[in-house]
Amino acid sequence: MKRIMLKLSGEALAGEKHTGFDEATVKGVALQVKKLVEEGTQVGIVIGGGNFWRGRTSENIDRTKADQIGMLATIMNCIYVSEIFRSVGMKTAILTPFECGSFTKLFSKDRANKYFGKGMVVFFAGGTGHPYFSTDTGVVLRAIEVEAEVILLAKAVDGVYDDDPKKNPAACKYDAISIDEVIQKNLQVVDMTASILARDNKMPMWVFGLNGENSIVNAVLGNFSGTKVTV
Repeated sequence: MKRIMLKLSGEALAGEKHTGFDEATVKGVALQVKKLVEEGTQVGIVIGGGNFWRGRTSENIDRTKADQIGMLATIMNCIYVSEIFRSVGMKTAILTPFECGSFTKLFSKDRANKYFGKGMVVFFAGGTGHPYFSTDTGVVLRAIEVEAEVILLAKAVDGVYDDDPKKNPAACKYDAISIDEVIQKNLQVVDMTASILARDNKMPMWVFGLNGENSIVNAVLGNFSGTKVTV
């Protein structure tokens, strides 16, 4: 694959602590991405903010302000993860949809393509820049804009199931499922806005467990064991 978009959940990067970062987990991700870059794959990354902020559960904060805090959480995550990537020998850049002083660069497709062309891992932080849109929508939007071949969704579960596997041990995992079926059954691979955006723009998504050994490398290099959401 020439170009992929990787979505990492903030909670997954926190490991068993469930908040902040587990540096060993992040370094493990970095070493996998480094191998992909060395194989010639261009990698874009979106990170959720759930290890710092779950503003939608609060009844005391305006939704717009809560979402703005969430956008800042994703920027903190990208700055941290970017530095871990640099520590193992990669070049990185962080793009945001709004100005953040000298912390990041303003997103444009041309700028992203320039960085990809230099062999850099490009982090897309700050979501869409607007409230009421999740990082799910952000990753689909950026993947479409930069013409990624596929979105890799690295989650705490190892694929898409017909029920919550944590609550129902008999839940069955799909090897492949269409985005139309995901929408019809409300399987919440990503939120509904992101699902429809992916469907309308024919952007496939592969869902797998982040904690599996070499799971990111295996997904890209042909040993995929999660669920392929097809378009």
